[in-house]
Order: sequence, then structure tokens, then C-alpha cells
Amino acid sequence: MQSLSIGIPQDKTDLYRWANILALITIFYNIGEGIISVFFGLEDETIALFGFGLDSFVEVISGIGIWHTIRRMRLNNHVSLDAFETQALRITGTAFYLLTASLIATAVFSLIRHHRPETTVWGIVVSLISILTMWALIHYKLKVGRRLNSQAIIADAHCTRTCMYLSFVLLLASAGYELTGLGGMDAAGALLIAWLSFREGREAFEKSKGNLSCGCRGSCNKG
Repeated sequence: MQSLSIGIPQDKTDLYRWANILALITIFYNIGEGIISVFFGLEDETIALFGFGLDSFVEVISGIGIWHTIRRMRLNNHVSLDAFETQALRITGTAFYLLTASLIATAVFSLIRHHRPETTVWGIVVSLISILTMWALIHYKLKVGRRLNSQAIIADAHCTRTCMYLSFVLLLASAGYELTGLGGMDAAGALLIAWLSFREGREAFEKSKGNLSCGCRGSCNKG
């Protein structure tokens, strides 16, 4: 899976149109993913899937901020954050921190009570779809970001990679439970999601200060 068949245009106007479409896909995909994950997380009593769904809803707030950024860049090519984007990032960071705390508390309570989900099959299904979707979004966001020489879009692609890592965590936790029947697998998955959510929250606050690296550590033009 080295390349995708859909070509990326060279014209700047078309590139911004692509960036806008990718941002909207990210928003609406996360809304759908969040609804499905929260519903089946509650239905099957799996906290890893439920937490994954809540994380998707927080990603929607971040996605709206990126969409706003792209629209503004297309109009005036101004790269510094405006008040809307800064506030959206702060709200995103706060929401991630709250999610981290609630997932840790729920996972610990689950371990103490030796709770076991009804099933984690939906966690496997959702995570596999998410991995494929995030991989495609990363691929195209990087291509568009590099051709526009936009650090904001490139950083967003690397943040999408964190979402893919979350999907891998959900897959491992869900498949692990189905294979072993150990309720601790679900709780461990929730704790790992909490850790990644904490990182996303910290990065959101860093970006609100104008640092667009999003954990790339200076390597946003690589990979």
C-alpha cells in the first residue's frame, strides 16, 4: 500500500479545495465514528470502545478548527492563529484532559470490580475501518500540505496519525479480549486511550500558543 490511485492537483486553488474536503471528511467521519462507538460501547459495556467514541467527538472540535484555518488561509494566506482557532484548541485540550481523567477513573473502577464486556467485536470492526480511513487521510493531507507548503495542514496530518494509533490500541484491546476473555484487556485499552488523549490535549494547548508541531518534533515534512 505505497500509493493511492487518486491524483492530487497542482493548481493552488484546487489544492485548497482538496484540503477543505479532507477537513470536512475528517469532521463528519469522526461524528459518525463517535456515535457508533459510544452506542456500542454502552450496549456491550466496553469502556475502551466508549472512550474511543468520546475521543472522536473531541476530534470533531479540533477538525472544525482546522477547517476554519484552511478557509482563512485560502482567502488571505495568513498562517497565524485567529481568536476562533485559539479558543477551539483550548476547548479541545480541556476536553481531552477531562476525557483522560474520566477514562482512568472508569478503567480503575472496572479493574477493581473485575468487569467484563459483553463482547468487543464492534471494537474490532470500528478500529479496522478507522485504521484504513485514517491512513488514507494521512496520505492525502501530507500530499496536499507539502504541495501548499502548509505547516498547519502537515501538522494536522501527523495529528491524524495519533488517531490511527488510537485505533490500533482499540484493535489490540478488543481482539485481545475476544481471544483471552480477560476483562483487564478492555480496561488496559481504556488506559492507553487515556494516555494518548492526554498527549492530544497537551498538543492542543501547545498549538493554541502558535506551535504547530503537534508532536512532530521538527519532522513534519518527513514520512
